[in-house]
Amino acid sequence: MRIKPRFLVGGALIVAAIAYLIALGIRSTSEYYLTVDEAVARQTELTGQAVRVAGRVKAGSISWDPATLTLGFAILPLPPQDGAKVEPVSMRAAPEIKVLCKGQPKPDMFAAGRDVIVEGRLTSHNFVTAEQVMTSCPSKYRAKKTG
Repeated sequence: MRIKPRFLVGGALIVAAIAYLIALGIRSTSEYYLTVDEAVARQTELTGQAVRVAGRVKAGSISWDPATLTLGFAILPLPPQDGAKVEPVSMRAAPEIKVLCKGQPKPDMFAAGRDVIVEGRLTSHNFVTAEQVMTSCPSKYRAKKTG
């Protein structure tokens, strides 16, 4: 019993179509984001483009107007992970990105010192006009230190 060439060609086309759809789906749903340091370093090439930036909300920078649903704040780089070498703060100037989000409610867990991911357009020097602000929950919970 011989397999006809048209079945081989048809099978190959079906396999190729499925592989293409899988690759396209993975590419369009990947959740990549930039750090504050990366966004600042690539400022000139990213200006005007849609970006997703992760950072930590700077204390004292939050302004919220519930009447117009306008949220403004600044984000700083995320601290290094446990075990990473930490450079003293006085040795380097921490870059920051200012964020303005209009027309969206403030996230429930939004506060100074929280990690956020901002989606929007990088407009001018270290400024993002955000379409969405997402807070991230800590991936590792630690007990409070007593005493």
